[in-house]
Amino acid sequence: MPSEGGNLGEGAGGSNAQATVFLILMENHNWVDIEGSSSAPYINSLLAQGAYAEQAYNPPDLHPSEPNYIWLEAGDNLGVVTDSGPLSNHQSTTDHLVTHLEEVGLTWKSYQEDIDGATCPLMSQGDYAPKHNPMIFFDDVTDTNDPASQNCIDHMRPYTEMQADLDGGTVANYNFLTPNLCNDMHDSCAPQDDPIKQGDDWLSTAIPALLASDAYASGATIIITWDEGEGADGPIGLIVLSNAAKVGHASTIHYDHSSTLKTIEEIFGVGLLRHSADPDTNDLADLFTTFPPP
Repeated sequence: MPSEGGNLGEGAGGSNAQATVFLILMENHNWVDIEGSSSAPYINSLLAQGAYAEQAYNPPDLHPSEPNYIWLEAGDNLGVVTDSGPLSNHQSTTDHLVTHLEEVGLTWKSYQEDIDGATCPLMSQGDYAPKHNPMIFFDDVTDTNDPASQNCIDHMRPYTEMQADLDGGTVANYNFLTPNLCNDMHDSCAPQDDPIKQGDDWLSTAIPALLASDAYASGATIIITWDEGEGADGPIGLIVLSNAAKVGHASTIHYDHSSTLKTIEEIFGVGLLRHSADPDTNDLADLFTTFPPP
């Protein structure tokens, strides 16, 4: 059984209020389909700017998407094995990342493409899918599936608001970014009718905005990864952009979503949740010259 939140008291004394992390989730492609692909020229250009993993996986046999997203928030899928919405798969536990960030005074937002920003996005809107928004499954975030929850609305914002937050210096410590189903490589959509190319185009606009921000200049970490492998568990893509990243480094260490979560927890100085606390869970330190990054 996975442990409950590990060493939760550590964060209160050592949280990093200056840290900023952007986590971007793409969908349903193995790394072999991305690395070197003519459909992904921008992603491949990032490999010379940051560091990346050659042996990153979703947790063993964990499919479909939603359990993987929940794992990135809680260090376990918490028994969720379907893509059903929060009305069915909501969780009462408060033992998950964003709540622990709040407990030590750190801020967070989930930027979701296609949500309206006026309601708690418990249901699909346009090409937005709740299954790709892990915080929406936790009762303490949504006031137990209340579409009028102000706490939820304050934290779950339309992706279109991100540029103003970057320009105004008001991005949160932890920022979770989800493209819509056309732009995250999940669906085949116009104009490209090529999911990899569509996602690559989206990243070619999104990432430069982050790289040009004061937040990035001040030490923010950008992590781009995929939710799950296709046909098996990967390897999936995992790219880190940071002023402290090992430029051009390809790590062959074994990683999974517990590694990504553990890295975020260590950057912020909060305790380790469930499988992120397992002794065999590697953090992403090999991708950085200095870790945690300053």
